[in-house]
This record gives sequence, C-alpha cells and structure tokens, in this order.
Amino acid sequence: MIVQILHFVLELYLILLFGRIVLSWFPVNRDGAMASVQRALFAVTEPVLAPVRAVLPPMRMGGMGLDLSPTIVMLVIIVLLNFV
Repeated sequence: MIVQILHFVLELYLILLFGRIVLSWFPVNRDGAMASVQRALFAVTEPVLAPVRAVLPPMRMGGMGLDLSPTIVMLVIIVLLNFV
C-alpha cells in the first residue's frame, strides 16, 4: 500500500515537473489563468529544483543559460520509479 502511494506521488510529481518545463517555454500573461497554473507549478516544484540548481548552476550558452536541474530531478524520479 505504501509503495503504491509512493509510486503515485512520484508519477504525479513527474507530470507536474514536465508541466513546469513546457510552460516555461511560452510567455504567460500575468493576469491570465495560465499564470495561476504556472505559479502553482513553480510553488510545488521549486523546493526540489532549487537545491539541485545550487549544486549545478545553469550552464552558460552564449547569452542564455541552460538549467539542467529539471532534467536531473526527472532522471532521479524515473530511477526511483524503477526501484519502487
């Protein structure tokens, strides 16, 4: 039972993280409904991503930075899902 709950929570978090990644690619109006969704996704995912980002800061690629923390967290979750 606990294993099933943990598996469900990890899968849900993976979906939320993927949603954050996709929404970060598009401009969002600050007053729109998508802004509320984006704020909620950031509030849920940032506590996990921030420590990873502190250890591995975004890589500089010309005038922009590539944040690898979501990719690393997704890989860790996928590995955990295979063990659970």
